[in-house]
Amino acid sequence: MDHQSTLSASSSLSLSTVAVVGLGTMGAGIAEVLARAGREVIGIDTDESAARRAVAALEAATARSVAKERLTEQERLNILSRFRIFGELEAAAVADLVIEVVPESYEAKQQVFAALDLIVRPDAIVATGTNALSVTRLAAESAHPERVLGLHFFNPAPTMRLVEIVSSVLTDPRAVDCVTALCAELGKEPVAAGDRPGFVADGLLFGYLNQAAAMYEAKYASREDIDAAMKLGCGLPMGPLALLDLIGIDTARTVLEAMYASSRDRLHAPAPILGQLAEAGLTGRKAGRGFYSYEAPGSPVVVRDALSAPEAGAHGEGRAVSRVGVAGSGTMASGIAEVFAKAGYEVVLAARSEDKAATAKARIAKSLARSVDKGRMTGQARDEVLARITPAGSLDSFAEVDLAVEAVAEDLAVKQDLFATLDKVCKPGAVLATTTSSLPVVACARATARPQDVIGMHFFNPAPAMKLVEVVRTVLTADDVHATVRAVCARIRKHPVDCGDRAGFIVNALLFPYLNNAIKMVQDHYASLDEIDAAMKLGGGYPMGPFELLDVVGLDVSLAIEKVLHREFRDPGLAPAPLLEHLVAAGCLGRKTGRGFREYARR
Repeated sequence: MDHQSTLSASSSLSLSTVAVVGLGTMGAGIAEVLARAGREVIGIDTDESAARRAVAALEAATARSVAKERLTEQERLNILSRFRIFGELEAAAVADLVIEVVPESYEAKQQVFAALDLIVRPDAIVATGTNALSVTRLAAESAHPERVLGLHFFNPAPTMRLVEIVSSVLTDPRAVDCVTALCAELGKEPVAAGDRPGFVADGLLFGYLNQAAAMYEAKYASREDIDAAMKLGCGLPMGPLALLDLIGIDTARTVLEAMYASSRDRLHAPAPILGQLAEAGLTGRKAGRGFYSYEAPGSPVVVRDALSAPEAGAHGEGRAVSRVGVAGSGTMASGIAEVFAKAGYEVVLAARSEDKAATAKARIAKSLARSVDKGRMTGQARDEVLARITPAGSLDSFAEVDLAVEAVAEDLAVKQDLFATLDKVCKPGAVLATTTSSLPVVACARATARPQDVIGMHFFNPAPAMKLVEVVRTVLTADDVHATVRAVCARIRKHPVDCGDRAGFIVNALLFPYLNNAIKMVQDHYASLDEIDAAMKLGGGYPMGPFELLDVVGLDVSLAIEKVLHREFRDPGLAPAPLLEHLVAAGCLGRKTGRGFREYARR
């Protein structure tokens, strides 16, 4: 039978019976999605314990759905009855679609495909769940390459909506259509992807995860702080190290090896710690230990271990702070002043003139009025907050503040002049903080005669809403200054993360290389803006796609940060994408100019 005729019936198949080969975390998740959608699911794994865990996981997940009244008990029993487990591949003989999700190894997958060629019907579709290996190579070595494609679900499969459908040059379009229709029936969002390591979403995601692992390995920040920074600073559902544990550290290492072999980009060369953990068997949640320790193998519950962050209050005694000075008149300065005043601090808001300071306070009044309108605070509370803010036209008004926070233009010379003035004006023992997001904090500290009192407090925009503050210690910062700022963060209800004084701190150092790689993907014509944005929102759980975010941040701002990162770390992979430089040179800076990667209606 020729390749054309083997798929003659596939376009009309309902794919009512699906075999899932490999019942690890991903396989069990895919099986749950299929069973909930009414498919008969044949679960196959030679490891009886893995098969039992898959059944237990489905039982537990459906029990939670019943408890939340999302399923009836009868519906739960029906779902469980549709999932049957077997230890031999021969059980796949009756399947309309077979999805293999065995470990990321060509040898393992080739063995499965060779066996399936002798077992499944000629018109059945065979899909690989790989996220790094060549679908084309697997198809070419199959007896029926026209029915082979990639079907890449994301972890956890029951909740992640994206599925990447990967065609090789040999794949029959009718097989793609059939699987695309199935994904839609499962409530998933199918995205077509070309056959290269990582495809769209993982091609961007794993570089970011690798950089986070390298950051932790370098002891730049703790695992808890790295994860908290990316969740609170970028709105991600999971931190990168927790996500690596969920994916499997061995799996991540294999994906990165394949990506590096293809790209030769050092950002894809697996961080050594991934190999060390994998070789030690510390592969993440499934092993009970990876970057974190878990209650039991397969458990999502993290338990304290020798590497756990110290309990609150373990950073020592700080200095007393009751009066705060905020220097600046822009959005960030007024937002920070609002945060401190809401927390009960007396605030001096100093600008270059009294008019500018009054305008900044008026901006705070508007913000508080919106909170009153939405029922988030009373009119009396608003009046009390505003009464705590004193506008001033000179830094001389900072003479009695306990903490001075500068939020002026991101220009080192401007900040150094300001810190030299603060050094003269502020009383001895006052803490001096910069909100810089990219400049060296120590350069601000050296502009004073008291560098031990200087620290970074990087708030995120909009300051009243964003919970994260990166607390940046220089090599000269005193311990009690660090303790003071952490205590202040707790009082203003912000989450502090500790990091050293290097370009990008935590968030920007991990975020902007990812954004740069997204631009390179478009530049290389691998995927469109819309496909990449959809892939990262649906497959990575990102609140915004990379191009949506770039246009909001501003392409000029993004380029400046990427230049700083490239200059400091000297890694060729961090060099700004030429497409970004061209857009900035053309004045296409994003939403603020009406055009960036996309066009916007002018206001």
